[in-house]
Amino acid sequence: MRLSRYFLPVLKEDPKEAQIVSHRLMLRAGMIRQQAAGIYSWLPLGYKVLRRIEQIVHEEQQRAGHIPLLMPTLQPADLWRESGRYDDYGEEMLRIRDRHKRDLLYGPTNEEMITDIFRSSNISSYKDLPLTLYHIQWKFRDEIRPRFGVMRGREFLMKDGYNFDLTKEDALHAYNRHLVTYLRSYERMGLQAIPMRADGGPIGGDYTHEFLVLAETGESEVFYDSEITDLTFGDRQIDYDSKEECQAVLEEFTSRYARTDETHDDALFQQVPEARRRVARGIEVGQIFYFGTKYSEPMGATVVTPEGNRVPVHMGSHGIGVSRLLGAIIEASHDDKGIIWPEGVTPFHAGIVNLKQGDSSTDSACNAIYAELQARGLDPLYDDRDERAGAKFARMDLIGLPWRVTVGPRGLANNMVELTNRRTGESEEMSPKDVVARLAAIYAPVLNTAAIDK
Repeated sequence: MRLSRYFLPVLKEDPKEAQIVSHRLMLRAGMIRQQAAGIYSWLPLGYKVLRRIEQIVHEEQQRAGHIPLLMPTLQPADLWRESGRYDDYGEEMLRIRDRHKRDLLYGPTNEEMITDIFRSSNISSYKDLPLTLYHIQWKFRDEIRPRFGVMRGREFLMKDGYNFDLTKEDALHAYNRHLVTYLRSYERMGLQAIPMRADGGPIGGDYTHEFLVLAETGESEVFYDSEITDLTFGDRQIDYDSKEECQAVLEEFTSRYARTDETHDDALFQQVPEARRRVARGIEVGQIFYFGTKYSEPMGATVVTPEGNRVPVHMGSHGIGVSRLLGAIIEASHDDKGIIWPEGVTPFHAGIVNLKQGDSSTDSACNAIYAELQARGLDPLYDDRDERAGAKFARMDLIGLPWRVTVGPRGLANNMVELTNRRTGESEEMSPKDVVARLAAIYAPVLNTAAIDK
């Protein structure tokens, strides 16, 4: 993409309505525009990051054998009356009546609908299990005070998955399997998301963990053992069918104290060595639940056991806040110049800055680097505008691309261009050929992981 042809409506000043860093930078960088309280249009730059995050989530879910589908945003109220949640959910649910006087709702979550799909799909035997279905879909919750941009909006993009299993033991394996997929997903996005014992809330169930990214602007107070921040999943390979391997990961990442304020137990926390006790703020970016037969029993989602008995299936639900993750990543990765995108989710892999637009040598070199990067499977953004260098650098810093290639006549006289690391600010001179090879090597793990998953 050439910047002269791209839609990138950046703002020079900080928006007055933005209270936290991610909201301010997403508006300034031309990623979103507010249409109503808590409802945003996703402009091209923000939409690209959203799709990068969504792709990682898809890849990790399907790596674990989970099957994608897509459910509608509007749901019949009768399904929620069956489960008993229609009146209990509260005013966050947007209730609608169509022209035929039928009660509908704009789905805040999909436990009832997926249970209805399961029970009406001729799945009648334990031999059809286990089964995990998921989708990535827009949700709506009518927050009383939407704020902080996409961090607490009313409309949001979420991955929600649902497992169906014969026994509690099988369903807890699905729970553990999801925990592994979430750890992998967040690390690929450049985040450390800590699983913390949480409250079931309106979803239900007493076995649940939230995944929280530590940040000063987090909505939750969190209490944890600092040893947990030393843990990484890395590139280890897990057999998702192995209950032992998945259970071992769960124990590794949840055996140390880590809880939100809702489930905090001060007596247990005091057992953590004082030097390792931490109290901070956290941003929730996902949650996993096991709730047994809470929905399958009242809604008649059953299968026949090997002994010939008909029993309700054991279920769980598992959510990742896809749109919220953009805000969380920015909160965790920025400086006073702007955003700093991790390589796994950056909208463009590198920015190319032409210091003398219109000069035949710099134009030719930039075009060649641009084409070579594309040939290597990378997605560069070429600033080909006739602007002063300072303005070009400032825009690249604001939008946060991890790497910048600067091309000018003085360097080209020695067959040199400059490669700058956005995170460290360090620059290195090298030939145009070498800069392409370096960027290809930097992104090889990112591109190879995606290729393997596909």
